[in-house]
Amino acid sequence: MKYAEEFRDPVAARALLAEIARVSDQIGATAEKPIHIMEICGGHTHAIFRYGLDKLTPPGIEFIHGPGCPVCVLPMSRVDECVELAEQPGVIFTTFGDAMRVPGTRKSLLQAKADGADIRMVYSPLDALELARRNPDREVIFFGLGFETTTPSTAFSIQQAAAEGLENFSVFCNHITVPPPIKALLDDPHMVLDGFVGPGHVSMVIGIHPYDFIARDYGKPIVVAGFEPLDLLQSVLMVLQQIREGRAEVQNQYARVVPEHGNPASLAAIEDVYTPRPSFEWRGLGEIDASGLRIRDSYARFDAEVKFGIGYAAGPRHVEEVEGCECGAVMTGRIKPTGCPQFGRGCTPEMPLGALMVSSEGACAAYYQYGGARAPEAAE
Repeated sequence: MKYAEEFRDPVAARALLAEIARVSDQIGATAEKPIHIMEICGGHTHAIFRYGLDKLTPPGIEFIHGPGCPVCVLPMSRVDECVELAEQPGVIFTTFGDAMRVPGTRKSLLQAKADGADIRMVYSPLDALELARRNPDREVIFFGLGFETTTPSTAFSIQQAAAEGLENFSVFCNHITVPPPIKALLDDPHMVLDGFVGPGHVSMVIGIHPYDFIARDYGKPIVVAGFEPLDLLQSVLMVLQQIREGRAEVQNQYARVVPEHGNPASLAAIEDVYTPRPSFEWRGLGEIDASGLRIRDSYARFDAEVKFGIGYAAGPRHVEEVEGCECGAVMTGRIKPTGCPQFGRGCTPEMPLGALMVSSEGACAAYYQYGGARAPEAAE
């Protein structure tokens, strides 16, 4: 297959859906007793809703939306710290666009920008590096955010800053890793999960073997998937086939993009620049051991937390969620977005209370944009 259209072929989709229905019948999956499949990545959640796969698959398949949206799992305290950094005199604060509208306890970065802070949206940490070159009298901070997908680009930028001696460049590091929260969910006795659709972009960097523990220790199948409709349908079928056959393996549906052992150059950069934090707070999951990355001491001069004495360098702090906002429960798959009392009422894309309604990978945004889901009174 060479073109995107081939991964959206309706004839092939119908064949896959028929096979999914056949296998789900064989394993006794029904609406009353469904198979619970968690798609870890928020990009998969949006694809499922964009193409209506939740409606096309049999009622015995229940999609559970996982914590694979890095903006969404960022605790409000870290947003507050972004605002504090951005409001420092002489600072140019740079960030990806997804994070601009995420609310903190006082304001979002967008509101801080409106109040006079010099906050600029960038498409890459290399843009932040260029700003540092052009503004040697200003401190340029890049908001390092994301899973293993974006972690290497930040690492390469720090290495480049070190090579050039750009001492006015630093990173507020909020990079996190996928496997630890999945383990936390599997250890939760209240979670019912039968299998996983694994993240494609993350796996391009780390490969497929970091998920071995899911199959080995918990007996759950996981299939790393691409992002087109046929990718997702084939991955769901592969999960169901493993369940039918009593297998639990890590399979790679996205082999055209994901190498078994990941990207060596990216992994080497990550190892050089970062070290695991003892723990990191996740929205909805709390503190998870070794789930976040910090910048190594050898690159401490590029660490905004160290340079400005903020964040974990000053000691972790916890901020309570907005009353009535169920971002944590949605993020961990305990409820659907429509189960949040604020969904479509106090929380909309125009006036979000939580990151899940803002991010391009947020489950609430997917329900609102593609699912036709509204609060009951808004739908009337």
